[in-house]
Amino acid sequence: MTANVGVIGLGAMGSGMARSLRRHGSQVHVFDVRAEAARAFSAEGGVACASPAELAAQCNVIVSVVVNAAQTESVLFGEGGCAAAMKRGSVFVMCSTVDPNWSIALEARLAEKGIFYIDAPISGGAAKAASGEMTMMTSGTPEAYAAVGPLLDAMAAKVYRLGDQAGAGSKVKIINQLLAGVHIAAAAEAMALGLREGVDPAALYEVITHSAGNSWMFENRMAHVLAADYTPLSAVDIFVKDLGLVLDVARASKFPLPLSSTAHQMFMQASTAGFAREDDSAVIKIFPGIELPKKS
Repeated sequence: MTANVGVIGLGAMGSGMARSLRRHGSQVHVFDVRAEAARAFSAEGGVACASPAELAAQCNVIVSVVVNAAQTESVLFGEGGCAAAMKRGSVFVMCSTVDPNWSIALEARLAEKGIFYIDAPISGGAAKAASGEMTMMTSGTPEAYAAVGPLLDAMAAKVYRLGDQAGAGSKVKIINQLLAGVHIAAAAEAMALGLREGVDPAALYEVITHSAGNSWMFENRMAHVLAADYTPLSAVDIFVKDLGLVLDVARASKFPLPLSSTAHQMFMQASTAGFAREDDSAVIKIFPGIELPKKS
């Protein structure tokens, strides 16, 4: 692959995706609001850009890995945005978790400019992004896929093609986030009950991770709790946002989501209690009367 590819957003996921593209032969241009992050990537052999527009002028494909729809709007249409600088026939790959209806509308807006669009939310965490083994939930036109198929495969072990127009990828990601948020909240509740009842937390973790009650989220996030390490790989406020999107989508069709609603309230409580930017496993801190493990 020799395509000039742009990556906007060098957070935990975006930086790994940019490196995966470089490993597979692309010339990778990057932009991040933290200029030092772009400079660090350029030191590895990438090209740092001063704005999304500068990046777009040099790239056929742009991969956006920012937090939400508002940041994506800014990247595309804000001051120094990339939409005005993108060539006709280029492709914008949107990897954020957003309202599916917003993604559908964005596809139409970009099509008016002759720009192809892939609705491509991602999952798997920073380690899998760095190794090119994450999951992408994508939808888009056949023409868009024809332009970027090998690049998607370079970034992800699983690239699911879920439809021939935007929206389907974001809908599946919303459902994934429903499960992820509920599973984290349930894992925290289970560990909190164990602590309240005086069960040794390490023993509880060992038993549950080898029993039918285990989940990927219990195994992953409760390890953070045992280590007393709330470094935000995925922050509490991410699930305030994502479960909020889940509820918005369901509310539009008057579909009840009682577990999602409860989990959302738990993350909201953790956020307002001062844990907004801690790892999402910090939702366990809302439970009263428990003594959490401390760093050894």
